[in-house]
Amino acid sequence: MNQARYILYFGDFKLSETIIVTWIIMGIITIACLLLTRNLQKVPTTKTQIFAEFLVCGVNKLVTDTMGEKAVKRLPNMVPYIGSLFVFFALSNLAGLLGFRSPTTDLDTTFAWAIMTFVMIYYAGIKTKGLSYFKGLLEPLPFLLPLNIIGELAKPISLCFRPFGNILGGAVIISLFYQFLAYLSSLIGLNIPIGQLLIPVPLHLYFDLFAGVLQAFIFIMLTMVFVGIAAEE
Repeated sequence: MNQARYILYFGDFKLSETIIVTWIIMGIITIACLLLTRNLQKVPTTKTQIFAEFLVCGVNKLVTDTMGEKAVKRLPNMVPYIGSLFVFFALSNLAGLLGFRSPTTDLDTTFAWAIMTFVMIYYAGIKTKGLSYFKGLLEPLPFLLPLNIIGELAKPISLCFRPFGNILGGAVIISLFYQFLAYLSSLIGLNIPIGQLLIPVPLHLYFDLFAGVLQAFIFIMLTMVFVGIAAEE
């Protein structure tokens, strides 16, 4: 369960289940964006454009309220980045509902997202304050530099392992529960595991739907807070 299976082989080149599911999610997002942005008008006249503008305005308000207007003006790309990250993160966690392996159960995925956030923190800090941004590592006292460095490195580590641990833990629990149902079926001589269509539904609703979307929301909120603090004057 900890390691993604390789499902496509092209000679010595292999593609894991995580990569395949990630590509599928990227394709879904791309198609959805194309459908929502077709034939846009200055004054919306279709339900599709109204819905698209509602989503964009909602994300813009969330980012602005969290980071502040000044930070958003300095980093205008944060709005589409946060929106894209949340949708991709949420769909990745919801993949388990369709029987796919969630990309967030692979440490490589959450580590890549955490590194992007880490880079954006320092980009925002340097863009706002220049190289003097690094003076913060010497505060409040210079001899605390090693502890401040450890604190900075802890940010991507915590961002990486929080969603990974929660989503992977839920996937492991669901997998064990399915095995338990199969064991019960073998005891009564059934070839088909009993109850697999209905009994695991509450677990999927909690771990894949509720916990998955919640972890996506926590991740983007932490990203906005960290980047917003770095972008403060």
